[in-house]
Amino acid sequence: MTTRTAPAHKQSEMIEGQPHLQQRSREIQTYKQIRSLPLDMPEDAIGQSVTMLNQLLADSITLFNLYKKHHWQIAGPTFYELHLLFDKHAGEVLASIDLIGERIQMLGGVSAGMPFEVVERTKIERPPTGVECVPAMLARTVNAHATIIRTIREGIELTENNKDYGTNDLLMSDLLRMHEMQVWFVSQHLIDTSLTSEENGRKGS
Repeated sequence: MTTRTAPAHKQSEMIEGQPHLQQRSREIQTYKQIRSLPLDMPEDAIGQSVTMLNQLLADSITLFNLYKKHHWQIAGPTFYELHLLFDKHAGEVLASIDLIGERIQMLGGVSAGMPFEVVERTKIERPPTGVECVPAMLARTVNAHATIIRTIREGIELTENNKDYGTNDLLMSDLLRMHEMQVWFVSQHLIDTSLTSEENGRKGS
């Protein structure tokens, strides 16, 4: 019996279903360029919103990663509660990141979200690579929120003045209230109160 081998294919043959994987392109829109869309807003106002939103994007991505770092590294008697809380907050921040990035694109801007871009732009203090004690993790997280809230409030005034009502609504309804809620939840764990003794309560009565 004679065996047959499959015919060899030449590399030069073009296959219709072959993906073109080695493609690169020049930038068709640079980071600083704004696409012209019929939004009925001045280009300067749109540019100011995009710049502010990209700052929020960088800081929000940093906060998300800070939450995940603390979620993994938390230890001690409050491990279970904080492990779950940090993961819940991280998920909420992640959802807000998508809203910010999409809003930038809606305005005709360019969302800058690659890790190297985030590192260059974020205003949030860099944490150590190693593990901090729980109170330091909590305080660091609250301060990161405070940095973002400051930018949000400035952005609310900016977009109100520029009549960018879509971005203004995003900042107030979706971002500010979420960050204020998360600050409240995290900061309550920094109150120095006893879980087991009523002595402090009796002294105050």
